[in-house]
Amino acid sequence: MSSILIRGIGFAVALSAVAALQGQPTPAQSLLVLSKHDHMLSIVDPTTLKVVGRAPVGQDPHEVVASADGKTAYVSIYGGGAFHALNVIDLIAQKALADIDTGALNGPHGLVFAGGKVWFTAEGAKAIASYDPVTAKIDWIMGTGQNRTHMLYVTADLKQIYTTNVNAATVSILEKTPQQLRPPPMRPGGQPGQGGPPPGGPPPGVGGPPRLDWNQTVVPAGPGDEGFDVSPDGHELWTANAHDGTLSVIDIPGKKNVATIDAKTFGANRLKFTLDGKYALITMLGDGDLVIYDVASRKEFKRVKIGHGAAGILIEPGGARAFLSCGPDNYVAVLDLKTFTITGHVDAGGEPDGLAWASRQ
Repeated sequence: MSSILIRGIGFAVALSAVAALQGQPTPAQSLLVLSKHDHMLSIVDPTTLKVVGRAPVGQDPHEVVASADGKTAYVSIYGGGAFHALNVIDLIAQKALADIDTGALNGPHGLVFAGGKVWFTAEGAKAIASYDPVTAKIDWIMGTGQNRTHMLYVTADLKQIYTTNVNAATVSILEKTPQQLRPPPMRPGGQPGQGGPPPGGPPPGVGGPPRLDWNQTVVPAGPGDEGFDVSPDGHELWTANAHDGTLSVIDIPGKKNVATIDAKTFGANRLKFTLDGKYALITMLGDGDLVIYDVASRKEFKRVKIGHGAAGILIEPGGARAFLSCGPDNYVAVLDLKTFTITGHVDAGGEPDGLAWASRQ
């Protein structure tokens, strides 16, 4: 589907909404909210909880991420695995820029900005890729071979990548490691063309210094594993398994599933650790409760009524508040992480979903 067609739905409404907000500059710290119903990215002042700007995005937007300098946003246009575009938004001018066509990497969904690049899952292609904004090219692709490679986590040193594979009920752990290429075996007395090395010596890299490549370990999780997060110390990965209401605890160094928690979080969509690592927040699409787990004891700590179902979770820098996208209620709930009470709501369009934080440098 072309970017023109993707953006075409509701474009007139989007333009009128943008015009109504002209003259309100983008704050240095901004909350970004995607509206799936309005096909809109809202820029929210996190102090006043008011929308200060909007920009149109494509049909079926799911996730959003901001560049490290806070000036650009990238939006995955998912389409259930059928579409193949990342929208690009100028957050300062509050306008849409040219789309990134992901080509055969269809169904882009999970997004991370790390190392100056946009990393994304391509669910329809069972792959992960990275896009370099400087060269304007997709410069790396890695297949997972797993059904519905969906959400994504890239470590700060760019050496590990984690994904949930929803229909495969697995987690992929990818590690960047040195790989030594070995020359082909040679029969005793072999000559070129008879099992010996090719004329001119071995191919580049064979027998020389090792090159870096990626190894994948596939770890079983629970059915419908989708939302996940990595603990702040990097030791554990927790997934929310929508189909049976469980949580899977994966030991990252050991690359194994070490616990299954019967959390009764059916339809769980997202999971996020608090910045201190003490609690895990879990939202459910068909339930109005936010479930909070004590990480150390692996026991439920509290349930907070937030509406009629929720998806996206974002914890602001500093860790004082969490923002929760309550799609059925058409608002983003604001959770105080000291009192675990709802302290406000953000009206950022119908059916809010993906959330991100933009911090302008």
